[in-house]
Amino acid sequence: MEENKNLNILDEVNKGATMGMDAISFVSEKATDSDFKNVLDTEYNKYKKISQRVNDLYSQYSDKEPHETNAMNKMMTWYGVQMKTMTDDTTSKLSELLMQGTNMGIIEGRRLLNEHHHIDSDVENILNDFVVMQEDSVETLKKYL
Repeated sequence: MEENKNLNILDEVNKGATMGMDAISFVSEKATDSDFKNVLDTEYNKYKKISQRVNDLYSQYSDKEPHETNAMNKMMTWYGVQMKTMTDDTTSKLSELLMQGTNMGIIEGRRLLNEHHHIDSDVENILNDFVVMQEDSVETLKKYL
């Protein structure tokens, strides 16, 4: 049971990280401001590091691969970015879209932290780092609104 809880949290963190990387990739294609593009690259790498940490730890709990976003979610994220930037693809709008997604990740991460008190410390550290990283991202993105 405990192991399953740890595995589920690692899966959720990895899904959030891969979704963040997908969204940043799609938004980055539309970004024209070089400072903002540099921020996006930095944020992408933070998500990638979290995902790598999940992958490194995952084998302790399962012989499978961690869950990522599926093709349908990836397509819906791409489609959402396309539709929401059709008439407004300013840096402000792109920042807003990323902030909305990041806030959903923060809410889910905080919920997981609050609901699961007896998880392995390595798993809890990754989850906490993921939430704090996203909270920092929101602060960074606010500057581009």
